[in-house]
Amino acid sequence: MKIDSIKNGIVIDHITAGKAMKIYNLLGLDELNCSVALIKNVSSSKMGKKDIIKIDTDFHVDLDILGYVDPGATVNIIQNEEMVAKKKLELPEKLTNVIKCKNPRCITSTEQELPHIFKLTDKDKKVYRCVYCETAAKE
Repeated sequence: MKIDSIKNGIVIDHITAGKAMKIYNLLGLDELNCSVALIKNVSSSKMGKKDIIKIDTDFHVDLDILGYVDPGATVNIIQNEEMVAKKKLELPEKLTNVIKCKNPRCITSTEQELPHIFKLTDKDKKVYRCVYCETAAKE
């Protein structure tokens, strides 16, 4: 398999094996009009197996979405075929319109224009709760 290097764009590396498609969908990468390579189950000496996403354009990546799905991933910024920046991810303190509240009694069920906002309440267990009704998010 041959995947060309990218001139200007982003490489999302060290994605936990199997999570690349979720990231692809949440970032809306299917709507881009450029080359996007999603490589699954790549051998990794550090992780055993990992996924990689290469985006061949200058694209604003929502680091909150990436941090929520896979805080161990890294984002490499490529310019003129050189890596110019590397960003490490963390669990975001707050998520807006990334996940939806499943509580049918939550105000977001009746007031549909309200944003779905979740706050991180337990970093060790990766628990997010709705700011309106305190319901825990389910993955």
